[in-house]
Amino acid sequence: MKKMNHRDRYTYLTQTPVPQLILQLSVPTIISMLVTGIYNTADTFFVGRISTQATAAVGLVFSVMAIIQAMGFFCGHGSGNYLSRLLGAGKQQEADETAATGFALALILGGILAVIGNIFAVPICRLLGASEASLHDTMTYMRIILAGAPFMMGQFVINNQLRFQGKAYYAMIGLMAGAVINIGLDPLLMFGLGLGVAGAALATVSGQIISFCVLFIGSRKGDNIRLKASNVRLNGHYLKEIVNGGAPSLFRQGLAALATLLLNLEAGRLGGDAAIAGMSVVTRVLMLLSSALIGFGQGYQPVCSFNYGAKLYERVREGYLFCVKIGTVFLIAAATVCFAFAPQIISLFRDDPDVIAVGITALRAQAITLPLMAGIVMTNMMLQSAGKGVKASIASSSRNGIFFIPLILILPRIFGLFGVEITQACADVLSFLLAVPLAVSELKKMVQ
Repeated sequence: MKKMNHRDRYTYLTQTPVPQLILQLSVPTIISMLVTGIYNTADTFFVGRISTQATAAVGLVFSVMAIIQAMGFFCGHGSGNYLSRLLGAGKQQEADETAATGFALALILGGILAVIGNIFAVPICRLLGASEASLHDTMTYMRIILAGAPFMMGQFVINNQLRFQGKAYYAMIGLMAGAVINIGLDPLLMFGLGLGVAGAALATVSGQIISFCVLFIGSRKGDNIRLKASNVRLNGHYLKEIVNGGAPSLFRQGLAALATLLLNLEAGRLGGDAAIAGMSVVTRVLMLLSSALIGFGQGYQPVCSFNYGAKLYERVREGYLFCVKIGTVFLIAAATVCFAFAPQIISLFRDDPDVIAVGITALRAQAITLPLMAGIVMTNMMLQSAGKGVKASIASSSRNGIFFIPLILILPRIFGLFGVEITQACADVLSFLLAVPLAVSELKKMVQ
C-alpha cells in the first residue's frame, strides 16, 4: 500500500467523495468482520457434530467471550476514536501516546481477567447456567478461552486503531490470518486429534494469537502509529478520553454478555440444554449477518471521527445517511432469506428436533426486525465516533440492556419459552424508536 503522510491522509479523508470514501474503507472491514463472524460461528458448527450439550457449552461461554470483547473494544474504540480526532487536528505526538496507552491498558486488563477467571472457573460456569451434563465441556472450553484473553484484547485494540487511522487494509489482513488458522484447526484438533471441545477452544485462541502477531507487525508498516512502551501514559487525561470514547462499546458488549447470560438461564430453565443450544445457534447466525453491517459501519467511523475533528460536519451527516440507507436494503434481503429458510439454516448446526424447533421460531422473529438494526448500529457509531459519549452509551445500551434485560425477565414469565424466542426482536423495535431521536438531535447540530 502506498505510504501516506499526514497531509495526504488529511486530503484523502476530507476531500474524497463521502460514498466513495466509505465504500473504499468498508470493503476490507466488511471482509474482516465477515471472516471474524465465520470463524466465531465455526466453533458452534463443528461442536454441533459432537452433542447438544457441547453446543450448549459453547453458547454458555459466549458470555465470557463477550466480556473479553467488551474490554477489548473499550480500549480499542476509546483510544481509536480519540487518536483519529487528534490526527484530524494535526496532533501527532498525542495520537502516538493515546495508541500506546490504549494497547497497554488492554494487556493489563486481559491478564487480570485470565487469572481471575481461571481461579473461579467452577462457580463462574455454574453462574453461566451450566447443567451437570454440560459442566465439564463448559469449564474446559472457558479455561482455554480465558488463557488467551490478553491476546484477544490486544488484537481488538490494534485492529480498531488501524481502522481509525484509515488503514483498514492492515486490519483486514490481521483478522483474516487468524480466521484461517481457527477454521483450519477446528476439525484437525477436534476430530483429527480427538480433543473435542478443548480442540475448538484451542483453535479459537490460536487464531487470536496469530491475529495479534500479524496486526502488531502491520502496525509498524508504512506511516501507521508505532506502539512504543515509552509512549504509554496511564494518566487521568488519556484514561478519561479512552473512557469517553470506549464506554459505549463497553456498555454495548458488556450488556451483550449479561443479556446472553440471562437468555441462557431462561432458555435452560424452560427448555434445558436443547433450548440453550437452539438460541446459541440463532445468536451465531445473527452475529454473522450483523458482522457485515458492522463492517460497513466501521468504514464510516474514521470518516466520521476525522471529519468531525476537522469540523467538516456536512460530511459526517452525509456519511451517516448513506450508511443507514445501504444497510437497511442489505438487511431486508438477509432477513427474507433467514425467514424463508430458517429450518434449513438451524439444521446445518445441529440435527436435533428440539434444537431446530427453538431455533426456527427465534430466527424468524429476529428476521422480522432485522432491518431496523441499520439505524440502531449507525446511530451508535456516529455518536461514538463524534465523541458524544453519553448519547452513544445510551444508544449502545438499549438493544442488549435498557430494553432486553427487562424483557427477558418479563416475557418468559408470560409466554414461556416463546417469550425467550421473541425477546431480542421486541428489544430491537424499542431500540430503534430510541435511536431515531438521538440521531436527529445530534444531526441537527451539524448543520453548517
